[in-house]
Amino acid sequence: MQRWRGLEEIPGDWGRSVVTIGSFDGVHRGHQLIINRAVERARERGVRSVVVTFDPHPSEVVRPGSHPPLLAPQPRRAELIEALGVDAVLVLPFTTEFSKESPEEFFRQVLVDALHACLVVEGPNFRFGHRAAGDVALLAELGRAADCGVEVVDLQVRGNAGDGEPFSSTLTRRLVAAGDLAGANEVLGRPHRVEGVVVRGAQRGRELGYPTANVETVPHSAIPADGVYAGWLTADGERMPAAISVGTNPTFDGTARTVEAYAIDRVGLDLYGLHVAVEFLTYLRGMEKFDSIEALLVRMAEDVKRARELTEVG
Repeated sequence: MQRWRGLEEIPGDWGRSVVTIGSFDGVHRGHQLIINRAVERARERGVRSVVVTFDPHPSEVVRPGSHPPLLAPQPRRAELIEALGVDAVLVLPFTTEFSKESPEEFFRQVLVDALHACLVVEGPNFRFGHRAAGDVALLAELGRAADCGVEVVDLQVRGNAGDGEPFSSTLTRRLVAAGDLAGANEVLGRPHRVEGVVVRGAQRGRELGYPTANVETVPHSAIPADGVYAGWLTADGERMPAAISVGTNPTFDGTARTVEAYAIDRVGLDLYGLHVAVEFLTYLRGMEKFDSIEALLVRMAEDVKRARELTEVG
């Protein structure tokens, strides 16, 4: 898959393409539906498929300070999109100047002049251009004049998550924030994941016999609610069952909120400075303040045992 950042990186001889546009945060099952449709239509026409997305998130530029928690950083989103068979991803730097482009300017500059779109595939609520003035009706009108079709896909995917609420990034963020990883993972179609660099912490886990990777997560990451989780820690391409703690370590009167992962039954791991991924399978319990180190160790042993059992079948 080709990856471009900005219109200037698109090859000059790029031919016709089928395009879909969106933030696609998390690339959840609703996003997968629309991206798969774009790939399918491109193959039917013998052209290439392109996903257009933005960085940073548009809300951070339009309304500074309102950046939503991210379900996947940009490189991870590209990996997930590539796995769906897309030929190219175009990341458009979302600037104040770019946000002021009219729908007509955006359509001409990106879809016609740069990507030579023969078809645009979108959901019914798609909006584009300054102040989100463009909708699918305007997109279809502009397309007719430019020999570019528009296909609107019903994205109303539902399940048990959120009591049957349509799948969306907003729903997923809410479920993650509540610690409902079963629900979030249903929407995503895979375990929710955060990434970051392993940094040195207080090293209490090592002293207690459970050395943890203290992960300094990517800014704006969607961190689950405080508690203990079963999941996996991936480092250097190896995916290891893990017991994961999110919170402030109240037994030690901590104040900083951290994400720490203990790679179960692994000895001698040196992960400092590595970029790692932590995947959350399921919530085990809430964060507690224990009266003694002994009581904490008993509960940690129980957590690790349960996490081991769950990840063996997960």
